[in-house]
Amino acid sequence: MYTSTLLLTLAASATAHIASWNKGMYCKGGNDSSVDNANTNLAVNPLYDLPKSKWWMQADRGCDVVPPPKGEFLELPAGKSFMTELANNRAFTTLSYNGDLTTDWQDGKNRSVSWRGPEGGCLMDGGDGSGGELHTKNIESTGGTAWAISYESDISKVTMDNLVVFSVRYYSPFFRETWYDVPADMPECPEEGCYCAWLWIPDGLYEGGQPNMYMQNHRCKVTGSTSAKKLGKPKPAVYCRDNPTKCVPGPKQMMVWNQAEGNNVNPPNGKTPTYNQRMGFMDGAQDDIFAAE
Repeated sequence: MYTSTLLLTLAASATAHIASWNKGMYCKGGNDSSVDNANTNLAVNPLYDLPKSKWWMQADRGCDVVPPPKGEFLELPAGKSFMTELANNRAFTTLSYNGDLTTDWQDGKNRSVSWRGPEGGCLMDGGDGSGGELHTKNIESTGGTAWAISYESDISKVTMDNLVVFSVRYYSPFFRETWYDVPADMPECPEEGCYCAWLWIPDGLYEGGQPNMYMQNHRCKVTGSTSAKKLGKPKPAVYCRDNPTKCVPGPKQMMVWNQAEGNNVNPPNGKTPTYNQRMGFMDGAQDDIFAAE
């Protein structure tokens, strides 16, 4: 049972943005490895107009040097799906308070499944002002989120050339529990694990603020694999919504946008590069990411 004071404190610190909360994440308890903060929202802060030394792996807040405990991984079942919790604060996930503050939503509130902004407006235009962190009018206008993987256990060896987008989920972020599909041919990771990143670029049409992006660190491993295939070298995605022949086939890099350096996508003016068909990403497992045999 939680007091009204605690709930108000959690609500006050939960505003802003979204992160994927799960085992294997970096900064799960904040950026002080000696403290396990059940009410942290450090990981949700977006990346905008930063040099690569700051946006890469959330180095701006020190999350590149606060790994999960030894032996803890985000598990990726080959050919199946895995669930992560998308929320604006760890408090509203099953990682905190025995999950007592969780609901179907990102902020621990209860609401209708048909949550929509009023009269075509954004969610935050509703009566209680909530939902701004989702940057959308409704589930149909969400930008889509993604996961990328590198088969390097040493994160200092992870680069844009070996970090490959392997799963995309259209119509997210929206619900707290979000499922992502894993390609059946994903090979096993090294014993020490792989590096994975959760990715999101909110659709600027509904942003109402900075045109930013998200890259969130995890230690992961592929389970149940029988494949010996290798991932191909990824290429930058290209805006192709109006002309599918321009879409880049095969493995693709994470998208870097509106940073001080390192940008690798250049959509038309007024368009946001989102993880969906707009940039050539199909929903679900990205089965075309493997090197030719």
